[in-house]
Amino acid sequence: MNKNINKQNIKDLKPESLDWTQVQTDMKNKLGSEIFDSWLRKISFLQEFNNYLLLSVPTRFIRDWITSRYLDQILKIVKIYKKEIIRVEFKIADQKDNFIDDKELKNLADTKENISFIKDYHLQYNRIDPNKRFDNFYTGSSNKLAFEASLKVSENISYFNPLYIYGGVGMGKTHLLNSIGLELKKNNKVMFISAERFMYQFVKSIKSNDMVKFKDHFRNTDILLIDDIQFISGKEAMQEEFFHTFNALLDKGSQIVISADRAPSKLARIQDRIKSRFSGGLVVDIQKPDQELRKKIVKKKTDELKGFYSDQLQISKEIQDFISKEITGSIRELVGAINRVVSFSRIYNKVPNLSETKVVLKDLLNLSENKVTIDLIQTVVCKFFKISKNEMLSSRRSRYLVRPRQTAIYLTKILTSKSLPEIGREFSNRDHTTIIHSVKTIEKIKEKDSEMVDNINILKNQILYNNKENEI
Repeated sequence: MNKNINKQNIKDLKPESLDWTQVQTDMKNKLGSEIFDSWLRKISFLQEFNNYLLLSVPTRFIRDWITSRYLDQILKIVKIYKKEIIRVEFKIADQKDNFIDDKELKNLADTKENISFIKDYHLQYNRIDPNKRFDNFYTGSSNKLAFEASLKVSENISYFNPLYIYGGVGMGKTHLLNSIGLELKKNNKVMFISAERFMYQFVKSIKSNDMVKFKDHFRNTDILLIDDIQFISGKEAMQEEFFHTFNALLDKGSQIVISADRAPSKLARIQDRIKSRFSGGLVVDIQKPDQELRKKIVKKKTDELKGFYSDQLQISKEIQDFISKEITGSIRELVGAINRVVSFSRIYNKVPNLSETKVVLKDLLNLSENKVTIDLIQTVVCKFFKISKNEMLSSRRSRYLVRPRQTAIYLTKILTSKSLPEIGREFSNRDHTTIIHSVKTIEKIKEKDSEMVDNINILKNQILYNNKENEI
C-alpha cells in the first residue's frame, strides 16, 4: 500500500477558515521580499487543527532553517487571524511515509509495512529519515565507538541490549538511531519515537481509556528506538509503564536503542531500576568533534551546497578552515555556521570574506569562546537574586521566583543557540510557549524599567566574562 502523499494531494488540502494567502502577504510585508522569496514562499498550507497548523515545505533543510529563524514571526502573524493557534508543525512534502490518511490507517493491518507508527504519525518529528544513514555519518575519534556499536546492532540484533548512546545536543545521536532503523526495517518491525511523543501517547491513551491498545502497540515491535529519554524525568506514571514495556521487549528478544543527553547514572528524577536497566547493556558516549572531524564535515557540507547552488557558492578554504577551527561546540552548530554563510551568499549575491564571516557567526564564536551553558546561566542568576536553583526550577509562581526564572530564560535565549524546546527541557520541562512568554515579558519590562536593563547587563557580563568564577 502506498502511503505517500503526492503533490496533487497537498494542493487539494484547502484551508477552511484561515486565509493562508493573506498570511503569506503579511509575511512578505513584515519579513521582507528577499526572505519571503528565498524561504517562506516555499511553505504550503496543509491542514488546520484545533490549536495548530500543519504546513508543508519541500526539504528538511528548508524546514530547519525556517523553524530556527522565522517560526516565532510566522506564529505571531497566524495568531492575528486565529488566536487559538498556539503552534505550527511542518511536514516534508517529498519525504516518504509522512502522511497517512484515515483510509490507509484502517487498511494498515493488511500490509507488510515494517515501520510502526501511531495514528497522528505525520506529526512525529523523529520519524525515520532516509537521508540519515550510516554511509553519511562522519566518524572521528569522538564518535567512533558509538558508530561501531550502532553498526554492530544493525548487523546482529541483541548483540548489545540495550544500546545506550549519550552526548550533548547536536552530536549525531538521532542520526545513529535513524541509521539503525533504516537498516533493520528491511526485515523487522521498527518503532522509532521520541520520549516526548511516547509521553504524549501515554497521556492520550489514559484520557481515552485505551491503555490496552497502547501496551499492545509499543510491546509488539522487534526494534524500539527511543530518542531523548531524559524527557521522562519526573513522570512517575509514565516511567512505570516504560519500565514494564522495556522488560517485555527484552524478554521477547527485541532490540532496544536509547539516546540521552547524559549518562544513565546522571539522569535526574528517573527511577533507579530504570537507570540500572540502561546501565546493564552497552553505554557509549559521543564527545565534541575534534578538529579533524570538523574539517571533514565542513568540506563535505560545503561541497554538497556548492553542487546545489552551482556557481553561486564558492566558499574559500580560508573560511572553511576558520569555521572548522572556531566552531567547536557541536556538529549541529558547525552545520548551522555553514548555513549562515550560504544564506549570506544568497541574499547579498557574494561570498563573505573572513571579516564578514566573523560578523555573520559572531554569536556562535562567542558561545564557543565563553563556554556559556544553561547551567551556568541558572547559577549566576540564582546567585544574583539570592534564590536556590531548586526554587527557580520549581513550579511555584511567587513573584520573587517568577522574575528571576524569566530572566534566566531570556538570557539563555539570547546567549545560547539552544532551541525553544531545548530551553524548556532545562527549565523543568516547561512548554516552548512558556519560554516565548518569558522572553517577551523581559523585553517589555526592559523598555520601561532602567533597573531591569542594568540587571540584564550585569548578568550578561558575569556570564560572558567571569564564567570561570561562577562555574559550579
